[in-house]
Amino acid sequence: MVTPMDPEVRARLLGLKLHALVREHFGNIEPEAQAGLSVGAASSHGDTAWVLIEERTDRGLGVALAWSSKRGSKVVHLLASDHTGTLARRATRFTTDVQVWKVDGIGITPALPEALPTEPTPSVEHLAFVDTIRESGADVVIEHGVITGEVVGLEVCRVVDDPATGSHRLEVGVGEHDREAFAMMHGDTPTSSSLKRIVDVVAHHRSPGADPHPLNRIGAERALRHRVIDDPASIDAANLRAMASPTARSNLKDPTPCVAVGCTIAGVPLVAVFSTGIDLDVVPFAADARDSHETVSGADAELVIVVPARDVSPVTVRMAGLLHRPARIIGL
Repeated sequence: MVTPMDPEVRARLLGLKLHALVREHFGNIEPEAQAGLSVGAASSHGDTAWVLIEERTDRGLGVALAWSSKRGSKVVHLLASDHTGTLARRATRFTTDVQVWKVDGIGITPALPEALPTEPTPSVEHLAFVDTIRESGADVVIEHGVITGEVVGLEVCRVVDDPATGSHRLEVGVGEHDREAFAMMHGDTPTSSSLKRIVDVVAHHRSPGADPHPLNRIGAERALRHRVIDDPASIDAANLRAMASPTARSNLKDPTPCVAVGCTIAGVPLVAVFSTGIDLDVVPFAADARDSHETVSGADAELVIVVPARDVSPVTVRMAGLLHRPARIIGL
């Protein structure tokens, strides 16, 4: 078993790596401020900041802006080894001059913005399962070409292709392992009634005031989206529907912002992004979501970031104001 590195030692090493990269590529600059970050290291001199992102690089822009904006930095050099095209694209949406660099050993090169990925369309064979999902009482959600059924924001079924035979089927369960267990017990093709039993159980545990349970401890941001779609007036919207996020979530357990689109009561196109907790990267993520929607719809949209009232933080509000087209933060 690999022993994790002591956090203080790791922070010191990342600080030394950042200092070496800065001296090698930006001149013999002595930092006036330095910090170890949860995902890397940062330093600044005058109105310029350098931020090295070593973990969860695709979500590193928010960390860099949170640290640098607190110090009033006008120029931010963001250094990372992966996902630099995504970081460079998201950086263009901020008034702060963010320059993204791809790190390769001791070398760095400017990163070019990558285009937003194109949203795939589900196959006709997969769409044939939509009625079964609806009849069970679950919400049909289509994201990144995948059809799922959700109950108060929690995925309870998914349409998949069998990797061996290529056949199409509806798998029931919360997560891949749960779906496999259900298939072993009930077969590959659940009926509407068997799926409805699962929907009723999950709905009970995710109802307001329910006792703490594993089924209501995950997907809080999607539960928030479900609640607001049911009551769009709570954010001054006339209507909302779920939309795919700019990038697919990696699993059901890790909190990941989610998206809905519609229009305001005044008829203005609207993109709403839902998050819980203090997510430093929700603003860059949200800006990507708005751009993705506008690319498809061809209309300018208002952007709101919806969080529980306890999660409205000064740093998120500050970053939302740094966008060329600022977003509003709504606490519910």
